[in-house]
Amino acid sequence: MGIFNSFDINASGMTAQRYRMDVISENIANINTTRTADGSTYRRKVVVFEQRPNSTSFRRYFETSRAMHDGQGVRVARVLEDHKTQMVMAFDPAHPDADENGYVTYPNVNVVTEMTNIIDASRAYEANATAFNASKSMALKGLEMAQ
Repeated sequence: MGIFNSFDINASGMTAQRYRMDVISENIANINTTRTADGSTYRRKVVVFEQRPNSTSFRRYFETSRAMHDGQGVRVARVLEDHKTQMVMAFDPAHPDADENGYVTYPNVNVVTEMTNIIDASRAYEANATAFNASKSMALKGLEMAQ
């Protein structure tokens, strides 16, 4: 793996974590959304990552099996709606979205969980930024030694 591959890997990690923070922010922003455009209650969204595929060049067909499994970074595979966590039911008969029993269905978003996830994503972003800067420093030292 070359030095520039490490830049790509760290940059993909930072991009993926930034996207994860955007989705978490969307969850927090919609904590009281009882009706979306399609008329349903907002559901919490979860980002799923996967390893970025190896390069699509013809050369990859001739690589050894070990090289085929080397990391190439991360990417967002999909964003799923959370159907495992129960929706929050609150008694509020005056609410326009209350059912016949007076209960309103609120999103399954928990602020504590979302804040924990955003701290986790922030720390992962920072770790990728630190690794990127370390790779950059090594590349600069290598260039200095070549002078």
